[in-house]
Amino acid sequence: MVKIGIIGFGVVGSGVYEVIRKNKESIARKSGDEIDIKYILDIRDFSSHEESHLFVNNFDRMVADDEISIIVETMGGLDPAYEYTKRALSCGKSVVTSNKELVATYGDELLKIAYDNGCSYLFEASVGGGIPIIRPLNQCLAANEIGGITGILNGTTNYILTQMIKDGQSFEEALKDAQDLGYAERNPSADVDGHDACRKICILTSLATGKKIEYKKVYTEGITNITLRNVEYAGKLGYVIKLIGMSRVCDSGKVNVMVAPMMILKEHPLASVEGVNNAIMVDGNAIGSAMFYGPGAGKLPTASAVVADVIDIAKNRGSENRLLWVKADGEVIIPQDESQFKYFVRVGAPYAEAKAQIREVFGECTCIDLYEDEFGFVTNEIAEGDLKAKFASLSYKVIDFTRIL
Repeated sequence: MVKIGIIGFGVVGSGVYEVIRKNKESIARKSGDEIDIKYILDIRDFSSHEESHLFVNNFDRMVADDEISIIVETMGGLDPAYEYTKRALSCGKSVVTSNKELVATYGDELLKIAYDNGCSYLFEASVGGGIPIIRPLNQCLAANEIGGITGILNGTTNYILTQMIKDGQSFEEALKDAQDLGYAERNPSADVDGHDACRKICILTSLATGKKIEYKKVYTEGITNITLRNVEYAGKLGYVIKLIGMSRVCDSGKVNVMVAPMMILKEHPLASVEGVNNAIMVDGNAIGSAMFYGPGAGKLPTASAVVADVIDIAKNRGSENRLLWVKADGEVIIPQDESQFKYFVRVGAPYAEAKAQIREVFGECTCIDLYEDEFGFVTNEIAEGDLKAKFASLSYKVIDFTRIL
């Protein structure tokens, strides 16, 4: 029998408990042994729970128990999850987590500790909720050189943008709906400011390249400044707006990685991903493009990914899972000003007044005139630093610009 401990009995932790209890027989068949929960660590009172005897409030008891071989960390955050995870791995206990912040911040260190102590540190649920992506990257696509990853990595922002596109809701209205439905926190900053998606693209890119991508160095832009005018312009030009996490391996070996709202053609596979769903496209030099799609969050989808990692460890006892990335020598991320896209630019002036100067500075470009006080145009592909330099030579105010994927 494989005995596990669960740290944190919130949404995901309680989901792990539920999945293990509900699917006990099939889990045992797939893992080759029965998997049972010996402890659940949570500081809250669960004396009324039907299995209240499982609950403890002292991590020392869990980590010192030789019967426990796998610890499931679903508490989130860095403190005390980081110290708990280090202690468990240093004792040779494998750890499974859904904690994207911890993996993005300390993944290289924790993976090394796991390797040195002959155990595993797995985190399938840290990206994409119930979508399998970490294991496919590490195993199914292992023969490929990964040249790029592009994804809708946050369900909250995708729901908000879907409501703006489909129902004409303002950002504020769509956010309130998301909060009322439980898709967004009362403080939604981690989602709407792009930080959640940033941590996820950094995990995926670190895994694909073998080099640690430090999320604090990654250009990150959220959706708080997206208006219905942005949405209308995009629609008229045949695009939709999505919050995209993307990375591209450059010829230099460095990586162009960012999170930002982008306009994508309505025919693009990611354009039809709506609501709280996520989708991730991986470009490999052997397979071409492969897309992974499904629920990006939620109690049971995320718990499903956590338990799958538990099964993987139980099934392969005695052989650690080789997931590693290391800190690179020197800077691995290219400067944002060197990233190249086509851009949709909004100018705060009537089209008839400003069109001559726009064409003088940017050359022939597609223009769209929807409002009396502004218009928009699509640039040719250009480096972001050069784009901003051209803005400085205009006599008219640039309202905003959106990258075109």
